[in-house]
Amino acid sequence: MNQVEHSGWEHEHIHSERTQFVEVLKHRLGDSPDIIYRDIAYRNNTVLIVYVEGMSDPKSLIDGMLENLDAADSSGEESPEQAYERLKKQGITMGRVRDTDHYTELISALLAGGSIIFVEGHSICLLVGTESLKQRGVEEASSQSVVRGPREGFTESLRNNTALVRRRIQSPMVRIEQRRLGEQTRTNIAIMYMEGMADKDVLNELRTRLDQAQLSSVLESSYIEEMIQDRRYSPFPTIFNSERPDVIASAILEGRVAILMEGTPFVLIVPSLFVQAFQSSEDYYQRADFASLVRLLRYFCFVLALLTPSFYIAITTFHQEMIPTNLLISLIGQREGVPFPAFVEALIMEITFEILREAGIRLPKSIGQSVSIVGTLVIGQAAVDAGLVSAAMVIVVAITAIANFALPAFNLGISVRMLRFLLMAIAASFGLYGIMISLITIALHLCSLQSLGVPYMSSLAPLKRNSQKDTLLRLSQRMVKKHFREN
Repeated sequence: MNQVEHSGWEHEHIHSERTQFVEVLKHRLGDSPDIIYRDIAYRNNTVLIVYVEGMSDPKSLIDGMLENLDAADSSGEESPEQAYERLKKQGITMGRVRDTDHYTELISALLAGGSIIFVEGHSICLLVGTESLKQRGVEEASSQSVVRGPREGFTESLRNNTALVRRRIQSPMVRIEQRRLGEQTRTNIAIMYMEGMADKDVLNELRTRLDQAQLSSVLESSYIEEMIQDRRYSPFPTIFNSERPDVIASAILEGRVAILMEGTPFVLIVPSLFVQAFQSSEDYYQRADFASLVRLLRYFCFVLALLTPSFYIAITTFHQEMIPTNLLISLIGQREGVPFPAFVEALIMEITFEILREAGIRLPKSIGQSVSIVGTLVIGQAAVDAGLVSAAMVIVVAITAIANFALPAFNLGISVRMLRFLLMAIAASFGLYGIMISLITIALHLCSLQSLGVPYMSSLAPLKRNSQKDTLLRLSQRMVKKHFREN
């Protein structure tokens, strides 16, 4: 065993003796009960099959081997090399089959669900693709629902996800590049794009960033997102994600690049633009005029979700002259018994709503929605009756929350939620002047962002008239020629 421990198995060729071969595997993987070693006698040779129980289904492989080998001429003796070649050519008729003579590749395939076939006396193994993990079926996407359009959503299987995209883009120009990330997890990821349409500079930059990503584990696509994004500390998402195959297929047809990963239904899209966060797949399944109105409504909701509380704080604290007299009298009457300034009042309600939002997500689905709705109504009404907040503030917070939910991109909604608290503090300190300076700063920051070298505000800054056919408005399909490089 000591010899095996210091033999440098990572760079060592496979041993030809069964004892040493099994010894190396057990030293690296431990004597785990889920790793099965099964010997099969074939003529004068011993064939060892190794697989991980629960991740691999070698039954059909073993039955097929025995059936095919029994049908062949079983008389006489064979050398290990001859037995290996017969197994490779006649014994295995299923799955992906490849050779290896290194332990690194062998163990990687084993832990991915493959089966190992080892013939004693021969220093080359067969790796057979017998992966058989229990997987969730294709269901409706839960985070990006639509009224009209496909109901399919990605699953946690990389191959299922690539197949869902290929079914929509049946073009020979679709390319898939696969690699592994994570020193410990060795997670499979795939880069999917259209040859001739994807920007080569974006592809090369993406490959470089993935190669330079030093990660010990990759459990979800957010790990990759953090490593390849341009600005790690920007509140705005510069990489888009979706769990809808039609959205990913549309992005690939526009010339973007999709990053799929084993173990998550969320697929990344690069490069990502700011206007993309306001576009829904349903925009292209409805009439152009209706889709344009809804999209304009989303931009308006973005402004409401970002500025409503801060604007209310600013005008009630510094700029009361902007409020109509009747409304001002009503607000004064409501706030007569409230002991807190408008900023503290808004902060209490916003934090309370954030707590209720998180509680609704974590609670079981059967009661989560009911608790969040009832909790919001009861707490809001009780706070007004107790004189802690005014009724106007409850209305402001409710409008803000509903507007935030109207944004199609969940990650943009998170950005708005973070900036909203900052703008509330600035409004309480400097009024509308502080809000205007903050908006200018946010606009400058947005214009400085890039997504893998592509300007984040493309088509809006600088403004290009030819690319406005699918930005603020969605014109008819005949007039829209979608490609992110033309934005």
